Amino acid sequence: MSTAVAPSSSSPRPGSRRAAILAELRALSRLAIPIAIAQGGQSLMGLVDTLVVGRAGTSALASVGLGNGLFFAVSGFGMGLMMGFDPLLSQAVGGRAMARARGLLWQGGWMSLFAGLLLFCLLMLSPLLLPLAGIGETEIAGAWDYLLWRGPSLPLMLAFLTMRSYLQSTAYTRPLVVATVLANVLNLGADILLVFGGANLPGYLGPLRAVPAMGVAGSALASTLCTMLQLGVVVLAIAKLPAPEGERPVRRPVWSDLAQAIRVGVPIGLHIAAEIGVFALAGVLSAGLGPASVGAHQIAIAYSSVTFTVAMGIGNAGSVRVGWAVGAHDTPRARLSGFIAFAGGAGFMALGALAFALFPGALARLAGAPEDVLPLVVPLLMVSAIFQVFDGVQGVGAGVLRGAGDTRFTFLANMVGHYAIGLPLTLLLGFKLGLGVVGIWWGLCAGLIAVALSLLWRFNRISAGTLRPLES
Repeated sequence: MSTAVAPSSSSPRPGSRRAAILAELRALSRLAIPIAIAQGGQSLMGLVDTLVVGRAGTSALASVGLGNGLFFAVSGFGMGLMMGFDPLLSQAVGGRAMARARGLLWQGGWMSLFAGLLLFCLLMLSPLLLPLAGIGETEIAGAWDYLLWRGPSLPLMLAFLTMRSYLQSTAYTRPLVVATVLANVLNLGADILLVFGGANLPGYLGPLRAVPAMGVAGSALASTLCTMLQLGVVVLAIAKLPAPEGERPVRRPVWSDLAQAIRVGVPIGLHIAAEIGVFALAGVLSAGLGPASVGAHQIAIAYSSVTFTVAMGIGNAGSVRVGWAVGAHDTPRARLSGFIAFAGGAGFMALGALAFALFPGALARLAGAPEDVLPLVVPLLMVSAIFQVFDGVQGVGAGVLRGAGDTRFTFLANMVGHYAIGLPLTLLLGFKLGLGVVGIWWGLCAGLIAVALSLLWRFNRISAGTLRPLES
């Protein structure tokens, strides 16, 4: 196998602005489509979990919603920390420093181990906070079961993100698609088998008939098995790549490299933790309104996540394109790449908004929403339709700013947007004015709009000057 790398660092030959835009759009699409498939596939597994567990009852659905929310609230910081390697890798590739990129991959592996173990310990303590929100004992016990089986996958997931960053930065994205497809196939079968057990399977399936029904824990175990499969696929793919020319990369921890990645990654981790945290908090607040409310919240989040992760895939491709240009000291190309990514993310999310607005009832029934949950899911999907475009803009904005090496502003924008604007409105509309879970989602919508507009403004401002590589 061979890996594709960044295109020539030179700016486009003189020509029409339209030709330059079309050329950039084609280049972004070639990179974004497989990344978006991989990102969307990750979210699709979460949607399948919801569809399967929803048929096990409202309490099970609420438990998975709580457990999944806690998992990503804690792991979100680790995910962002690993993204600290994104601009370092893409800028190294843009500067043709392939040996340096391979060395950063090894350091990312060490970071995933250290951060994964630390965050795993924190994750297992997180359910202790649930009684403070007035959540029922049945749902709390289910969340404990979920995290017990899902928690061990945390270091593996962070390692996969490191490999993904390297493959994206070198434009060798096929293994990501293969890993995602295989994991989705496994997830569907494992979810059904482990949640409901194998007692009703045909006799020729033999040992599978002895698999007990694990309920919520079965859904978590299926996710862990999928993470292991994905990591195995990408590790094998990278191992088959030829070694880059130049000095052999150091395989032991290099503390200066880890410190640099931490400086870049901590603001990303805080930004992602802030964003995931506000949605997890919304889930906890919804749980305080009863199992039906948190069940509706979980279904709406599952659908919204599918569209958002595709937009994130476009944002990741934009991050790579911007990083390549910054590494090649080509600010005009970086600016063009960023704005084309913004347009692509907003355009895709507009299609998602249309689907949510036209078919909310059909989507709710497809998710297997119980009768007490169904009336709440439809209005949540309508609110989601309204904020889809803004959600896409802020997802892409985080990516292109990351490629430029600007990670602190995104964190500040999320704190102000979600916690100074969105959260107060959530509490006001959901509880003070009595709108319930729908009011909670209107508050989330306001926060997303504020973040999206601020990130678009920030990229326009910094790309109007000169962008320099982080390691310059």
